[in-house]
Formats: sequence, C-alpha cells, structure tokens
Amino acid sequence: MGSLPLLLVPGLMCDHTVWDPLLPYMPSQNACRVVDHGDADSLVQMAVQLLQHAPPKFLLAGHSMGARVVLEVLRLAPERIGGVALLDTGYLPKQSGPAGEEEIRKRLRLLDMAQAEGVRVMAGEWVQGMVHPDRLNDLELMERILVMFERKSADIFAKQIHALIHRPDATEVLKSIHVPTLILCGQQDTWSPSTQHEAMHLLTPHSALEVIADAGHMAPMEKPHEVAVAMSRWLARCA
Repeated sequence: MGSLPLLLVPGLMCDHTVWDPLLPYMPSQNACRVVDHGDADSLVQMAVQLLQHAPPKFLLAGHSMGARVVLEVLRLAPERIGGVALLDTGYLPKQSGPAGEEEIRKRLRLLDMAQAEGVRVMAGEWVQGMVHPDRLNDLELMERILVMFERKSADIFAKQIHALIHRPDATEVLKSIHVPTLILCGQQDTWSPSTQHEAMHLLTPHSALEVIADAGHMAPMEKPHEVAVAMSRWLARCA
C-alpha cells in the first residue's frame, strides 16, 4: 500500500495552506491531493463528497475538523482506506448542558463577527488561541492563516460551524480502525489538548501517538518538518 494516494483533509475554514509546508519533507511515492469541502454543512456530507471523488483505495490524513471528516469516511467505507492520520482533533460530540451551550456561544460569537466585520477580522480573533503563544508575533505565519480564512466566506463559516456543533460521536469508529493510524497534536494545543489525543490513542488499535513540542492547534503550519517526519513514519507503516 506504499503507493496509495494520500488525501489531505483540511479543517474549519482551511485549505491547502495547512498542508503545503509539509510537502517538501514528505515521501514522494504517495501522490497527495487536498480535499475541498465546498458548501457542505455536515461532517457526513463532507465524507460522502470525499468518497465520491476519491480513488478506489487511498490513505487519509485530516487536521482538526478534517480529522473528524476522516472518521466519518471510516464509518461509511472502511474497506477503501489503507491508513489514517488524525491531527489536532477530537472524537466526542458536543457536550450537553452548560459546557455545550458555552461552546455554541463561542462559535456563534465568531460567526457574528465574521458576518458583521468580515472573515479576516474574525480570523484575527480566532487565531489567538490556535497557535503556540510564541508564534503570535510571527507576522508571516499569521498572515498566511488570515489570508487562508479570507478565501472563504462567512456563509461557508456558518455551514462548517453547523457541521461541528452537530458532530457525531466517533468513539466506536476509533475502536473499529484496523489500519495503521497516527494520532498527532501540538503539545500546546489548547483547543484539542494532548490528553484528548491520549484518550483517542487508547481507543484505537494499531495507533501511534505523536506530540509535537512547541506547537499549538496549527501544528502542521507551526512545525512542518516535525509533523512531516511523524507522518513519514506512519506512511512507512502503511507500505
């Protein structure tokens, strides 16, 4: 399976910009293609779209919301997937009660900002908790993230927020994975912390856990070489 194509699945309001920094360090035998979610408003719809345009068998890596899409692809068509990498993500549904209500409040506040003041303004607020604190003054990195978000509209943001608020529980999917699996996060990822990834690792057979030092939620952009090395080890296991 070493020559299987690798589909790269971006997260909320993200695109190829998240994955591009990794490519110079990745093995050349796996042809890479970045998925686009279009105007889908559910994780299942994103997964169905991916499968409609995917080759018969492939490897799959997802970041953040994209990794949740990967889990839905696994739920729908596990026989088509030769290996999975889940980066800076989660697997549980929205919590009930006050915790879930607070998540909705935070997400809708950002949506209101995007609609009233523009996506770039919203992204400037969003990114504050999404990278290692030391990278907030990295103007080149910050600009790449802001421009990436600007390429998508507030309407797309609303649909992807809807998808995340209504995300399904993927616990049983993790337990059912029987292909080489990488579970990776930035050590300073406060949105999807390392403890969450440790729990995913314990649930998932054949999984390896990698924690990237000095990186936050946007680990592939913050520490591309280190993430690519971890992914290369995973790809070797898929061969």
